[in-house]
Formats: sequence, C-alpha cells, structure tokens
Amino acid sequence: MSLPVSGVHTLHGRAIAFASGIKIANPELTVIVNVGDGDGLGIGVGHFVSAGRRNLDITVLVHNNGVYGLTKGQASPTLKLGERTKSLPKPNINSGINPIALALTSGYTFVARAYSFDTKGEAEIIRAAVKHRGSSFVDILQPCPTYNDINTKEWFDKRVYKADMDGEVKDEPDQQEKIIAAIRKSYEWDEKIPVGVFYRNELVPPFQERIRGNVPSYPGRHPANSVIEKDGIPTTSVSKLIAAKRVI
Repeated sequence: MSLPVSGVHTLHGRAIAFASGIKIANPELTVIVNVGDGDGLGIGVGHFVSAGRRNLDITVLVHNNGVYGLTKGQASPTLKLGERTKSLPKPNINSGINPIALALTSGYTFVARAYSFDTKGEAEIIRAAVKHRGSSFVDILQPCPTYNDINTKEWFDKRVYKADMDGEVKDEPDQQEKIIAAIRKSYEWDEKIPVGVFYRNELVPPFQERIRGNVPSYPGRHPANSVIEKDGIPTTSVSKLIAAKRVI
C-alpha cells in the first residue's frame, strides 16, 4: 500500500523547529525528522531538547557517524574525547554527547538505538517510534567509510548486540527508575554496544493535549483547516489595533 509523502528540505540545524511548526499547524500529519549528528546535536541541539520537553508527537531520526561527513570530516558532537579520525590533524578535545542520555533527560517518551547495517531491526525500531504517541527519538549508528576510520562497519559488527531492555513504563512511580536504568545502559559502549528500545512511556500527555488545555477547540480546529482568507481578503484584520496603538 502506497501512502502520499511530502518532504521539506530546511535550514541546517533547524529541521526540528520546522517539523514542530508543521505538526502543530496540522496535528493530523505523521511527521518524521531526518537529521545528522551535527545537525541535530550540534547547531540544532536546542531544538532537539525543546522537542523532548514538549513531548511533541514527532519522530526524530539522528544518523550518527561521529563526523561531519559533508564538510570534510570534522569531529561531530558525538565523537569521543581524545579520538582522532583520519581527517583530524589532532585528537578531539571536546567530550562526546551521549544521544540516548540527552534524549532521556530532555523528556522524549520513546528512546531507541538502531544500527544501519541491521536493516530489518532498524525498520522495526523506526516503525515502533512512528507509532508512538509522543516525542520519539532513534539514534542510528551509521559508519562513515570516508572520514571515520575508527567506528567502521567492522568495528561495530564486533560490538553491536540486541539488548533485552525492560524500558516500558507501566505506571507513574515507575518512570524515574526506568529512565535511570536506560541512562546506565546507554553508557555501555567500548566492548559491547546495545541496540533496541531503551525507554517507552505512553503515560505522558503529548503536546497537542497540552495545547487543548489553553485552546479547547484544538486540535479539532487547527491552522491547517482554518479559513484565513475569503475572496483574497484576510478573515482577520488588525487595522483597528494598529490604529489604536499609533503614536500621534
């Protein structure tokens, strides 16, 4: 079965901000954001955190290869401290971000990791993320054969394994323990790297329900299905407001 799909190519680092506006304007859409580790966790990290805080019903996929693959292989925010890929003149002097831990502490209610060469497992995780009601995040481990000669396919193949994680929240008192357990698991890296769903919580109300608390007509009536002009004339006029505030 084929479904209609529309795509938007936005500014670097601003993809999540654009996606947030699209989802809020039309909550009937299924919104998926594809970003790199530099785009989503570097210049766009503020938007990444804010999407989690809001529990906005979008899926964020971060393609994580540890380098800026499009700009000659500089260290991305996820490259570990002290590592030196072949494109770097000196070892990385910044600490690497842990995407899973950052997503969990930001408020994402579905947090997972996938490995790009495990296409079937990756598809299953992305499918679960899209179906989740709330903010979902998938950290996709994706080797860069051009610039990252440390985290290669062969390096990942020896370490990646499917972890059996009980990350589903059953009741509110269970939330903190599940988050702490997921964060602890996310720091397992050097010898063994777990993939799978680290955390899933359906109890937290998504952002559209929070908006409805202030705007009762939402999401039934939203910007995408509202009439904003008739016969070329805007249905809302601010001319009287402008006139009233004019300083004479």
